[in-house]
Amino acid sequence: MSSGRHLAILVLLALGAMAVPAHAATIQIVMENLVVSPAEVSAKVGDTIEWVNKDILAHTATARNGDFDVTLAPKQTATLVLKKAGTVDYYCRYHPNMKAVLKIAP
Repeated sequence: MSSGRHLAILVLLALGAMAVPAHAATIQIVMENLVVSPAEVSAKVGDTIEWVNKDILAHTATARNGDFDVTLAPKQTATLVLKKAGTVDYYCRYHPNMKAVLKIAP
């Protein structure tokens, strides 16, 4: 086998052995007309949740387990990077009927 061909095979093997990192996603959740949409989201650790408040009222995204408490002023956006796996129920402290669930995979 020629040395050039041998080198090409080694390079291909090395490239194949490299792990390709997964790209984190940004998932948008809209709060509008006192409704959280979508009400259930599946995400992964490292993904970013972007809440968009389209209402003229302030809202929160408050985790029942204490993992996060994000306040959104009217017509504002807030983001949160997910740090741990699990199912998190959250709601708006100002409007408790606004409820949603994040299912976070490792």
